[in-house]
Order: sequence, then structure tokens, then C-alpha cells
Amino acid sequence: MHCHVAAASNSVIIDLKLYTRINHMPDAIWIDRDDELPALARALELQPWIGVDTEFLRERTFFPKLCLLQIAAAATIWCVDTLALSSLDPLMPALTAAASRKIIHAARQDLEAVYLSTKRVVTPVFDTQIAAGCIGLKPQVGYAELVKTLLDVTVPKGQTRTDWSKRPLTRDQLDYAADDVLYLGEAADLLGKRLRELGREHWAAEDCLSLEDRELYEPDPAQAWVRLRGIAQLAPAARARAKAIAVWREKLARTRDLPRAWILADAAIFAVAEGGTPPLNDALAANLLTALQGVADDVSDQSPVLDARPTPEQKAVIERLNKIVDARAAELNVSAEILAPRGEIKALAMGTSDSHALNGWRREEIGTRLLEAIG
Repeated sequence: MHCHVAAASNSVIIDLKLYTRINHMPDAIWIDRDDELPALARALELQPWIGVDTEFLRERTFFPKLCLLQIAAAATIWCVDTLALSSLDPLMPALTAAASRKIIHAARQDLEAVYLSTKRVVTPVFDTQIAAGCIGLKPQVGYAELVKTLLDVTVPKGQTRTDWSKRPLTRDQLDYAADDVLYLGEAADLLGKRLRELGREHWAAEDCLSLEDRELYEPDPAQAWVRLRGIAQLAPAARARAKAIAVWREKLARTRDLPRAWILADAAIFAVAEGGTPPLNDALAANLLTALQGVADDVSDQSPVLDARPTPEQKAVIERLNKIVDARAAELNVSAEILAPRGEIKALAMGTSDSHALNGWRREEIGTRLLEAIG
């Protein structure tokens, strides 16, 4: 199927080859054959910027299932049917070209979806959500809200829970997908202008550069326990078992491409770590018990974790540091979360030195003040 989006004044016409919209959207070309990719790659290779978005599913899988790749450049939109193609490799030179900025909103999950399909990280990235936070908009601003704020354009968001793996896509789905890249270039221009006026281009550049770290998209399973909220409240032996169970679950979820909770819920991990019977079939239960051999009596795990309970003295430090961050955020007219999230403040007060607030542009803006306050 080839879908071609052209401008129209007051009517909507749709058939298998053509649909027309009211909003003067540029032509959007549907790509669903491998032999169409080289031409798209050539069209992209000399562009100064490329807008990128994805649609994917992961409700029933561990890894995101990439269903659609939307690309905007040179007044054209392409919707690439990733389910119909054997590989995205022909596009990756253009999507990783250093001379072409890739504009993406809330880029991390999109970058992950493309990376897991290609083992390449799209670069260099300008994340419009990151840039928005740096100029004083709320840190997690959505694409539709950003477009409304910057461009006074209302983007319909009626397809947020759609099944993007079904074919053919409806007109509304295609409209939605195209809209998600249509305004990226204009938004980036306005954000870039404001960043320059504020002298904060390096803020956005540093934070966007961190998205290019491959380890974000291939995390170490041995660190899977970090996501377990409340693990610090366990006794050392139970905490050691919970860590081992979390690593076991992570590896199995990856191998079977299933959501973690479908293997074992977090609450079950804690219950098993404290001596409960695992709610698993016999084969998996035996496999888990094998993984736990050697850690059952381990009481050596005394390492601090982020959700540990602070002492009264540490609480006083946390309160003092939060006030410093809030005051500086007010001076800069940005959210305190941009400078130093509450979780990082807590970690700093409890002795952790690995904090974003102590590195890069944040060290100058807030990190030095926090270190002085800690003494």
C-alpha cells in the first residue's frame, strides 16, 4: 500500500493509494518495500535536519516491537512500515550522519526501538523535550502540548493507545503518525533560538549527547535489581536474594521476550527473597532455586541503595539541599527537576557521589553549591 498525503482546503478523500487532509500537510510517502529504501536514503543524506518518530508495542514483550518509523525532511514526510521490511540498514548512514541533526521528541524510547532493530544509535540527536525543559517549560512536556505552546497548533492525540502492528493502518492512524514529525523542525528552530538567547545551548547539547550511549539500550542484567523499589528495607540476606532473583528474572524475560512482571512480579520477588514459595511452575521454580544457590546465606550485602531510609541527620541535609536547588531553579526559571531530581538530592545527602548534578553544566549551575552545603 502507498499512502500519499497532499494539501486540501475543505475535503477529505481516501482510497488505497491516496488520502488528502485539511491541514496543508506536505506529501507523506508510505514505504513498505526494501527496494524503496535506497531512494529514501539518498533523499535524506544531504539534509541539515531530519525529524524522527516511531510507533512501537511492548505491552506483551520485553523488547519494543518497532511497527512504524516516521521521518520528516525537506518538506516531506515518510512513513516507513518496519514490519514489512527486512532491514532498516540502508537508512542508517543517513540516520547517523554527523552533519544532519536528528530532531526527536522524548527521544529515549524511540532511540531504543531503532537501536534494538539495527544495533545502531541514531545520532546526533536534538531532543525537543530536553530543550523545552532547558528553557523553562515543564521537564516532561508532551509533544502536543509543546506544539500548542510554541506554534499554537492543536495536534489530535486520539491514537495514543492504538495497535500499530495491525495492517492496514487507518486514515486516522496515518494522520496521527505524520503529525508526530510534521512540526518537529519548526519547534526545534524556536527552541534553538530561545536556548541561544539564554546562553543554554550547551545545556541541551550535553543532555542530548547522553542519549547516544549504547549502554542505555543494552543495560547490564546484573544491575536489574536497581529498579526494585523498597529493596533497601530488606535485611542483608534477603536483599542479596532479591538481587539474585531480579537478575534471574531479567535474563529470562530477555530470553523469552516477555514483560518482567509476566515472569515474576516485584512483590513476588520480595516474598521469595524472604522465604516464600515462588509462584512459578515446577521447571521455573527449580531454575530459580539453582540461581539462588550460593546467595541464600549471604549477609555481606551492606551496600547503600537509593531507596534506603535516611537518618534524621541526613533528612536535615536533604531539606537544606532541596532548598538550595529550589532557589537556584527559581533564579534560572526552570524546574528544580532539571537541575537535580529529588532522588539525586537524597542520594547525595546519603553519601553517593555519582550524581548528574555534579557533572557537566549542572556542576557550574548547582553542583558546586550542593557540595559546599554538604561540607
